Amino acid sequence: MKSWKFWLGVLISVGCLYWALHDKDFPSIWEALKTAQFLWIVPGIAVFFVDVYVRAWRWHYMLRPLKKIPTRTMFPIVCIGYMGNNIYPARAGEVLRAVVLKRREGVPISASLATVIVERIFDGVVMLAFIFLNLPELARLTGSSGALGGINIRDLALIGAVAFIGALAVFLLAAMFPKVTERIVNWLIDRLVPIKIREKTRDVTMRFLTGLESLRSPADALMIFFTTVIIWLLETGKYWFVMHAFQFNVSFFALMLMNGIVNLMTTLPAAPGYVGTFDAPGIALLQAYGVNGNIATSYTLLLHAALWFPITVLGAYYFLREGFKWGQKNR
Repeated sequence: MKSWKFWLGVLISVGCLYWALHDKDFPSIWEALKTAQFLWIVPGIAVFFVDVYVRAWRWHYMLRPLKKIPTRTMFPIVCIGYMGNNIYPARAGEVLRAVVLKRREGVPISASLATVIVERIFDGVVMLAFIFLNLPELARLTGSSGALGGINIRDLALIGAVAFIGALAVFLLAAMFPKVTERIVNWLIDRLVPIKIREKTRDVTMRFLTGLESLRSPADALMIFFTTVIIWLLETGKYWFVMHAFQFNVSFFALMLMNGIVNLMTTLPAAPGYVGTFDAPGIALLQAYGVNGNIATSYTLLLHAALWFPITVLGAYYFLREGFKWGQKNR
């Protein structure tokens, strides 16, 4: 909490919440929540846990060049990572699951973090694909500018595309040409890194590069991509089920667009649990589709809670079962 980055995230979250809620009628929001058909949340949560299991399978697949670890072993670790992302700032859950994997299976943290970063890049590419597939619909809803609640989604998508696709290209090239990459990395380390930490940096970097081995095969890279598409379609399925708890209806493609936009926005710094950065764009998009603002707010808040609570509780259970303690430092 002493870090300026933490408080920047809190400030962004507060700003997003104010933007989303300042003109809403809170009694109407509460009424929409009270009359929601909560049974629809059950299949939504079930689909989400299937989604998490597929994520565990994807990670197992990416780690095969380092060590073959069963998906059933990976699932609790992925849940711990979700829990960490939901309650700690700066997506600390990604580092936490790398620490747990090192503790359980002996996989170097730097190598497993490389696979985590590759996962996030593929996630970003697919989220952007969801947005680009629906940009004509978005332009129809918001006018030629494509602006949604003051944010130009086209510009945001283009910036994100350059960032994620550029990063993916760099990682693919690094994986396909390991000798060239190693020479470049050594050249940079020898010239830019202080002598005292040069060898340590070199060791960590080389172990990081071993985590990219799953990208060396085009077939493996395509498998990771298609698995990522399935993951995000399953998550959109949860949006679809929770929608049926409320008195409105939009298409599955509209929910794909919402999924892509809100998850792209959650890459911004925010308070733990993506408070505000998830909710504000989701509410704005549904309003653009003609959904009443108070109902859109009730739906988005309930969806956020349904995405947050079950996986956080399960992740905390696995975290404690691993023998960790809250606030403990792990290496």
